[in-house]
Amino acid sequence: MAERKVRSLEELGISSTILKKLQELGITTVEALAAANAQELSQNLAVPLPTVQKIISQARSVLGLGFRTALEIKKERLNLPKITTSSKNLDALLGGGIEVKTITELFGEFGSGKTQLCHQLAVNVQLPPEKGGLSKKAVYMDSEGTFRWERIESMARALGLDPDQVMENIYYNRVVNSDHQMAVVEELKDLIPKENIGLIIVDSITGHFRAEYPGRENLTLRQQKLNRHLHQLMSLAELYDVAIIVTNQVMARPDVFYGDPTVAIGGHVLYHAPGIRVQLKKSRGNRRIARIVDAPHLPESEAVFAITEAGIRDPE
Repeated sequence: MAERKVRSLEELGISSTILKKLQELGITTVEALAAANAQELSQNLAVPLPTVQKIISQARSVLGLGFRTALEIKKERLNLPKITTSSKNLDALLGGGIEVKTITELFGEFGSGKTQLCHQLAVNVQLPPEKGGLSKKAVYMDSEGTFRWERIESMARALGLDPDQVMENIYYNRVVNSDHQMAVVEELKDLIPKENIGLIIVDSITGHFRAEYPGRENLTLRQQKLNRHLHQLMSLAELYDVAIIVTNQVMARPDVFYGDPTVAIGGHVLYHAPGIRVQLKKSRGNRRIARIVDAPHLPESEAVFAITEAGIRDPE
């Protein structure tokens, strides 16, 4: 698939007055304009709603976000680049690797390999396409303090990459609460095109929401805010052709006698969002089991991978 260029707003023929106001609001690319909310923008620009709707619609059509045939969508999906996980088993399970323009949710209990996989992907996205990467950089949003540069270093060395260069290409942010987490995602609209970002990791997506909105009485509020956050991420995935990984903890439910006694904390965030949900489980030793729980285009199945000194690999 041809790389989509970030086009300038000037090319849309917007009046210089509106252009100046858009830039003051931090909307400097066609992608950012396409993702804007018409109602809010109309108020912020003090410009009539129909005018704003027209320029947003122009931006969307330039990016090919209008009507397309199902065949065009099929062809685009088949050609979407993917990021290797460094495990052939896991790549096969995921239909070739982690897909761009998609949110992939990794959920599992503590120690099931979610963060290890995130670290591996932050390294692998930097590989050239012929080696399963995108030749791009990564953003790592850490809500629980689980990021380890030492792990990045050993994974980079195992792939024959310069560890310092690899770490230079990972933009790390320790997010301190849910508002900060959402604000960082807004900032990414500028960072993605400027720094050639191909992967965004949110580890974990539910941590702060869970802590700030405890109990059943806050459940509706929490889910509404989490949904808003997901829609932010979905629009980044779609507009900028990036892959998005979110992790989610699970807790054990001792009252469940049949079936799986683990349940995602904060609910499965992707129940109501398009994407791929992958459950990770501990197995013997360094082995882990990944299971596709929900993906519109992939069959429900399992794969075994291993967490080694070198990173994510197939079991020996």
